[in-house]
Amino acid sequence: MSDEAPLLLESQLASSLQLDRTSDSSASYAEPTEPSAARLPEIMVDDAEDGQIVLSTRSKAALKLGTQQLIPRNLAVASRPKNRHHTTVVTLPVELVSHKAKYASHVPSTSCEDYDSDDGGFSMRRNLRNKSYRAAVTSLNPDGTEPGMVEPSLTVVAEEKTPSPQSSQRTRRKTTLGRRRNQKQRGSFKDEPRLYQEIRERGLQNVDDDFTVLETPQEDQGIVVKNYRPAHLTWSQLPQVKDTGILQSVSAEERKRQEAIFEILTSEYSYLHSLSILVRNFRGNQELKCTMTTTEHHHLFSNIAVILEVSKRFFEDLERRHQINPVIDDISDIVLNHATNNFDPYIIYCSNETFQQRTLQKLLTSNTAFKEALKRIESSEECGFLPMISFLILPMQRVTRLPLLMDTVCQKTPHQTSKYTLACCALKAISKLVKSCNDGARRMERTEQMYTIQKQMDFGKIKPFPLVSASRWLQKKGEFAICAEELGFWKAFGQKSYHLFLFNDVLIATKKKGEESYVVLDYATLGNVEVEVDLPGSTNPLYLRLRMKKNSEGRAEMMGLVAESKLDKARWVTALRKHRQTESLTSIVDLPQYEATKAYMPKGPDELGLQQAEVVIVEQQVEDWCHGERMRDGEQGWFPASCTKEITSRTAMECNMRRMERLRKETNV
Repeated sequence: MSDEAPLLLESQLASSLQLDRTSDSSASYAEPTEPSAARLPEIMVDDAEDGQIVLSTRSKAALKLGTQQLIPRNLAVASRPKNRHHTTVVTLPVELVSHKAKYASHVPSTSCEDYDSDDGGFSMRRNLRNKSYRAAVTSLNPDGTEPGMVEPSLTVVAEEKTPSPQSSQRTRRKTTLGRRRNQKQRGSFKDEPRLYQEIRERGLQNVDDDFTVLETPQEDQGIVVKNYRPAHLTWSQLPQVKDTGILQSVSAEERKRQEAIFEILTSEYSYLHSLSILVRNFRGNQELKCTMTTTEHHHLFSNIAVILEVSKRFFEDLERRHQINPVIDDISDIVLNHATNNFDPYIIYCSNETFQQRTLQKLLTSNTAFKEALKRIESSEECGFLPMISFLILPMQRVTRLPLLMDTVCQKTPHQTSKYTLACCALKAISKLVKSCNDGARRMERTEQMYTIQKQMDFGKIKPFPLVSASRWLQKKGEFAICAEELGFWKAFGQKSYHLFLFNDVLIATKKKGEESYVVLDYATLGNVEVEVDLPGSTNPLYLRLRMKKNSEGRAEMMGLVAESKLDKARWVTALRKHRQTESLTSIVDLPQYEATKAYMPKGPDELGLQQAEVVIVEQQVEDWCHGERMRDGEQGWFPASCTKEITSRTAMECNMRRMERLRKETNV
């Protein structure tokens, strides 16, 4: 190699630095151009002698400056994978820091293309070598010695790319797992809590053979997020489990049991996180509070602060048990204790559901200041851009999921053991709590509703009877046109019609008197009422006939009615006919099953409320509505088909039937 080569290289680099000090290096890298004679003087380098090694920094390629030695950007980008999650920051050695500003245009910049988190760091090391090479041939050492002889030491710091506001949630989900994988102390489910609305506990899936992750359902515009994801890390992914060889020492059955137990803990943490947002961002917001009265504020949030404290104590007990040993011995005693002694505030909160929904609807429709303040809170990133109603229903959602999660623990626990017996006791305790919550909500709604109807009824000349009773509730009400059969036509609504009130034990036919008042025309107990549909000779598909074998005066009576629509007719026929009280499970085993993809709040007495992931046996579907029975407690009603998706797996359907039979037997639901 020629002795003059270093001097020529140093001279040329200095000349290049003098000319390009104010140039845009990123632009020159992105768009290669032909070098000019002034900027790129011809350099002659003697070929290496045979047997001698030519350093890469003295090769012909290295002597080319500027854009000649760079790959065009379009070729470089096309060959790289798109799923980049990190960016790389390159820090120059200390002795070059003082020259950073002077030679900034010649220090190669780095971007997210310099790091690939999906190949174990190999791409990062490869790209760092490329950057070291380019730094060697395009920068000068401060003491004027030959550049490029030794690769400068580079410090690489991996950091997350700042997400855009539109994709902040998606970016956070992608980077969290990658960041945990690169931490020595990774695996804490408390690193980045997720909103409870965004998770789906795998224990709800009720698959007997394994603890698998559900597929993500199709996107929908419902009030509750439906992108089902695991709550946090699974038990098997914990470093104290994975790195210490515990997985090799426990059986497959015990691993499934640990996963079921651990999921109760992690999902409670997500639930606690969402409750904290509800209390802090919504209930504690002074601007929102000033837009409503004290009574409205109480109806809206009830005792949610107490619920938060209950959840904190429950989670702390679960976490302490986990800290004792990563292989959790049992949590059934904790669940049993809290369900029996500490979870009563859930009954109060659920009993307030009727007032809560009514107050929220009133504020949204008649209070502009409330609506605007609420919109500002809901649009914050901390709230996940979710509506307040998705936070308000969390206690109902959580308390109905706990029995299913405990049932999963029971099934993963070996039978004929003390742990299984204790798990069954915890399951019964939490199921009893859910029943009390449901009864409390229904009791408050029904009592208030019956008092309101009593005030609206005018019996006139009809023999009155006390309408308000603890054992009576409204099942359906609505308007029917009267069909004049003898004339062969029916009159339109608003001209002549009946307003029917169907209770669980009596049917009352009325005529509307005012805006909120009715005159009673007749009534009969349900045992004396028969409904006839699809009558021979009838050309109107909406026609039905009611026969009262014994009315209020002890006489037989018949009413010809015309419903508003096919759906309205089907709902009335279902309500009028005697409900199935008890029926063998084998008679409904072939009926389709649907799973709720989002929560649905009932708007009528004959509708069925659904929580996310609940399973319903569907008996009939009319237009876009289904009538079915909720598997966890046997409650029946109508619900929109858009809130659910059909379960097509025969294995899953059989597992659901076994779970229904088991829950109703063990919990007396």
